[in-house]
Amino acid sequence: MKQQILIIGAGFGGMWSALSAVRLLDRQQRLDVAVTVLAPQAELRVRPRFYEADLSTTVAPLGPLFDAVGVHFVQGSATRIHSEERRVSYRDRNGNSASLAYDRLILASGSQVSRPPVAGIDQFTFDVDSLESAQKLEAHLQALRRQPDSPARNTVVVAGGGFTGIETAMEMPARLRALLGEQADIRVIVVDMANQVGGAMGQDIAAVVAEASDQLGVTWKLGSPVAKVERAGVVLDNGERIEASTVIWAVGVQASPLTQQISAERDLHGRLHVDRYLKVLGQEAIYATGDTAYAAVDDIGNHALMTCQHAIALGRSAGNNAAADLLGVEPIAYSQPKYVTCLDLGAWGAVFTEGWERKVVLTGQEGKALKTQINTEWIYPPAAERAAALAAADPLIPVVA
Repeated sequence: MKQQILIIGAGFGGMWSALSAVRLLDRQQRLDVAVTVLAPQAELRVRPRFYEADLSTTVAPLGPLFDAVGVHFVQGSATRIHSEERRVSYRDRNGNSASLAYDRLILASGSQVSRPPVAGIDQFTFDVDSLESAQKLEAHLQALRRQPDSPARNTVVVAGGGFTGIETAMEMPARLRALLGEQADIRVIVVDMANQVGGAMGQDIAAVVAEASDQLGVTWKLGSPVAKVERAGVVLDNGERIEASTVIWAVGVQASPLTQQISAERDLHGRLHVDRYLKVLGQEAIYATGDTAYAAVDDIGNHALMTCQHAIALGRSAGNNAAADLLGVEPIAYSQPKYVTCLDLGAWGAVFTEGWERKVVLTGQEGKALKTQINTEWIYPPAAERAAALAAADPLIPVVA
């Protein structure tokens, strides 16, 4: 019987883990190890683009790619990790219970939007955390056209001024005008705990976000979080009420709940602490990658963020090292010292920065051209051709040159 490398999740971390594991098995000419991906769908859902209006190109099928490289796909959702038994229970697409054994497990089950105990958050907010939730938001926005003109109809509140909140808010003026007409008195309001517009992104980039916000008509309510969400608005912690038919929640993310089933240390986002090879500390057969891994990217104290930029490299490393561990060959330490940011600012353009201090390099339409290239080319899967796909999974290839 073949040994099994089991990967939970088919996002950036999971897909690249699978390709990288097969790459090393191929190089070692080992046919006695199988690579299996367990996920709800054999597709890469390009989550970084779910803030956009057109979702038609945000899903990339993975079936042909997995077939080309010999990855076995199992459609289902993991429900329980039995680490002592080296087994994962799951529900298949028909709701039936089943299980898969593993010799090495790679947890790549991603993250989900944080939902703190705020009154009304589950009933009255939207998000762009998943394809389904982004589709739900778009359907809601389309339905606004059938409502009578009112301040609430014309207002969108975005709770959270981080990466997702900013990109979502900056798209909203154009989306609303396309739906409600150029003469509609639209309002897009970002509610953020920071004391400065774009403050969560750092000082240099904040000035660019402020400029874009002014030009697009996006306003900010700073220093007071949302305390309550109602059917037609929000109440802030300071008592202020904003009438709004649309409230979008973008206040941070938490690692997949599956991380809670593994006996190991976790960070404040629920990510598992891993060693330099991405093996979960205290576990002999479990690796974490993507948004489930709290991983050092360099030797000066920086850690991977919960972004596709880091998930791609984390996946390539996790797959390689899980296979190396099983084969008894030398692993390759995960390292990703170069960090960049490319933040979409709607019709204004985009801003591209380099380094952990986020030094601004490109803005406006120059930044937008790069953001478009990233969103439509760089983060998509390789072609379903075995040699090229495996070559692309080399853990030593930098995601950002």
